[in-house]
Parts: sequence; structure tokens; C-alpha cells
Amino acid sequence: MNSSKVADKLLVRPIEPADAPAVSALVQQLGYSRTAQHVLDWIRATDPRQQAAFVACVGGKVTGWIEISIERRLQAPPFGLIGGLVVAEEFRGKGIGRELCRLAEEWAWQHAAQRVRVTSRSTRLDAHRFYARDSYQVVKTSLVFEKDRRA
Repeated sequence: MNSSKVADKLLVRPIEPADAPAVSALVQQLGYSRTAQHVLDWIRATDPRQQAAFVACVGGKVTGWIEISIERRLQAPPFGLIGGLVVAEEFRGKGIGRELCRLAEEWAWQHAAQRVRVTSRSTRLDAHRFYARDSYQVVKTSLVFEKDRRA
């Protein structure tokens, strides 16, 4: 399906509980494992003042999603953080990711953010090119450390 046909059939809207199975499948394309129940629990627990998610649908089928939150840090003004973005492989390069970002950015601006930040795994070179084309700039490189509760 070419980009103009996709644009004609594209609907981007807030995530709904019924989207959980399709979103779960797309989470797996990012390399993570979240069941439909995990996604549903996340949707139900989301505080709409602090966090939002949107899905892109083409012909009624969920083909992508984005999640954004407002982050408040002592050392910086509030900013929007894109916590995840994925478009189904067969729909990439058709403007869906850009439209999802546009909606997430708009949501962040409406919630007092002055900037939107996104992190991307170092191996996701296609994603890096996507963000750079969309005027996102690399501002730092970090390592991510985690500690399990059982540690």
C-alpha cells in the first residue's frame, strides 16, 4: 500500500482497552514481551494528566502506537518523554510514525512541556534516522543501569 493510500485510510486516536492484543503484538516487534493483559492493565492504570498513548489504524487495523509521558525532574523543567513508538513492519515509511509523533508532541505541548525527548537503543539505526529527519537532535549518550528488587 503506497503512502497516499495509507494517508487516506489513516486514523490516529487515543488507545482503548480493545487495542490491547494488537498493541501487545507490536510490542514484540520492539523486542519486548508484554501480554495483552499487561497492556490492558497499563491502559487502565494510566493517569491521563501525566501519560497518554495513541494508536494508528489503517482500515480499522492497529498498525502502530506511541506512548508519551510528562517527566518532572528537580534539575530540569517538565518535558515530554516518548517511552515507546512502533509501526508495523509492513507499514513503515508511509508517514504513520510521523503522525504518531505529531500527536504525542501536541499532547506534550498541551501539558506544559517545552521539549519532547526520546531515547532509542544504540542498535536501532533506522529509528535514529527517523528521529533525525523529524528534527530531533542527539543531545547526549547514556548508559542505562537497572537493579532488580531481588538484588
